[in-house]
Amino acid sequence: MFRDRIEAGQRLAEHLLHLKDQDVVVLGLPRGGVPVAREVAVVLDAALDVIVVRKLGVPYQPELAMGAIGEEGVRVIDSDLVAMAGVSDEELAAVESRERAELERRARLFRGGRPRASLEGRVAVIVDDGIATGSTARAAAQVARRLGAARVVVATPVAPGEVKARLGRDADEVIVVETPYPFYAIGQFYLNFSQTADAEVIAALDRAMPTVGVDPLSSTTPADDPPAMDEEVGVVVEGVRLGGHLTLPEGSLGTVLFAHGSGSSRHSPRNRHVAEALNGAGLGTLLFDLLTPAEESDRANVFYIELLA
Repeated sequence: MFRDRIEAGQRLAEHLLHLKDQDVVVLGLPRGGVPVAREVAVVLDAALDVIVVRKLGVPYQPELAMGAIGEEGVRVIDSDLVAMAGVSDEELAAVESRERAELERRARLFRGGRPRASLEGRVAVIVDDGIATGSTARAAAQVARRLGAARVVVATPVAPGEVKARLGRDADEVIVVETPYPFYAIGQFYLNFSQTADAEVIAALDRAMPTVGVDPLSSTTPADDPPAMDEEVGVVVEGVRLGGHLTLPEGSLGTVLFAHGSGSSRHSPRNRHVAEALNGAGLGTLLFDLLTPAEESDRANVFYIELLA
């Protein structure tokens, strides 16, 4: 349904254009929600920050959320699920204590000493790469409300059909691009659902520094020296268009070619981060895909050297 988190973010942004002229802060849920949120922030020309929450997983089935915790002491518990799973008060407390310590660690790691973007009187758009039970999204919405957001919007590319009803008490608006049935796991709706690394989250926030109160002169590429060219390009080979993204800083010294044919692509946050570092050093970059999206969906093509060539 979605090629990767980048495409998911671009499609989600199309459903949020009604917020473009409002005072918006886009809040990605680390880690997987941040690449999606970054695409939304770019389209809405909005500030980007994280809102750190942690799922409270059932001890013997950690992927099943029995609740969530967030910054500012927010705590959401699904009492019915806790009872059904037979989780004791002691077990719940142990999980919560462990996750609270991890939450605080991640908040320090991702912000790196930067101040949290102010939500006072603003529209908080909370973005994740998908919503399953809704516990973490509810916690995030409550955190945003506690930090003074005038309006809270929860937005995600994919979720079960009933998620809007679950979040209705905590969010003013819930935006979901796709509500497939049956719904088993978020990853089933992504071609590439590889884990998002901490470094990718930090890199996304670093690139957004000017929008969250950091001196724009400290960013890699000076704000007053935009690239001479920064656009999607393509090469047509025997009627098939292969996509690329070309960035040329003013007076670039040369161009580095990224050739993607093994499951990565020009949309990969890692590849884009490396390219932006090279751009900041005065080098042009061409991130180029050797397979079309349709060809890439067949894993055998990753090793089809003749086709790649």
